Amino acid sequence: MEDLIEACNEALLDIDPNSSGVKRRQIYEDIKFMQDSKGFDAPVESFKDGRKAFYRYTDLNFSINSQPLNEQEAQQLKESLLTLSRFKGMPQFDWVEEITARLEQTFNLKTDDNILSFEENPFLTGREYIGDIYNAIAGKKVLLITYKPFKTDKELLFEVHPYHLKQYNNRWFLFGLNNEYGNITNIALDRIQEISESKTKYITNTKIDFSDYFDDVIGVSVDDTQEPQKIVLKADDDLLPYITSKPIHGSQKIKKDEEETRIVLHLQLNYELESTIFSFGEKIEVLEPEALRTAMANRIKALNQKYSTCV
Repeated sequence: MEDLIEACNEALLDIDPNSSGVKRRQIYEDIKFMQDSKGFDAPVESFKDGRKAFYRYTDLNFSINSQPLNEQEAQQLKESLLTLSRFKGMPQFDWVEEITARLEQTFNLKTDDNILSFEENPFLTGREYIGDIYNAIAGKKVLLITYKPFKTDKELLFEVHPYHLKQYNNRWFLFGLNNEYGNITNIALDRIQEISESKTKYITNTKIDFSDYFDDVIGVSVDDTQEPQKIVLKADDDLLPYITSKPIHGSQKIKKDEEETRIVLHLQLNYELESTIFSFGEKIEVLEPEALRTAMANRIKALNQKYSTCV
């Protein structure tokens, strides 16, 4: 046992020099797990030589590295693959269906139940580029992207160091360093006309942590020059349960008194925020800041002109 503890601690120190190692009790628990059918069902036996206890495999050819998945492990893996199956039909993700089929055949896990559904648009253009972009990000490859904005028929050519893919409102967006402008570019995949790999040396992302990059916005439009602002909304009482159970944003605070319900947010102002507020229709009003209130009023005026003949 002492030799085993020493070997484990040496291996841990190779991985993490600051490791405090493992204790005797942990080794005993690990051996029990190895012997258990829920673990590796390993043929481990103990024997004593004098006052020392030793452990060994009764089958000298046994190795946990060569053990197949048990049914529970395969089921857990399949559940994970079902989540990934939202990418089915996309280039570079054919392996998801292939592995799922092999697991079903090996462990008789076939099910006809459609358990999990995601909101998505299977007709969205640009989905075919997700695999190539994903591989470019993982492989740190620069991309040449031919892009066609909505507001012009002119095609643009970007050289982009791809960093992050994000889905919002059933659309996919690529964030990466634009060589021409030297800043982060937001590219909608449904406006991409063509993609190819560039021979330019890849510049690694060292400035942006995408795990919190979108914390101060709704959507994908981030303005690095804009600080989050206090936003105050007045909401009808019958809207409150919906906004409480599905907050507009993580910064949301609700202040309710006898006269009215106010929703306070801290966000950058952008188009997606306006659209989100607009989606609540007449049940919500922007009180501040004045710039957002004016922007909403202008959109309402434009909408009113379109429906003026109905009044």
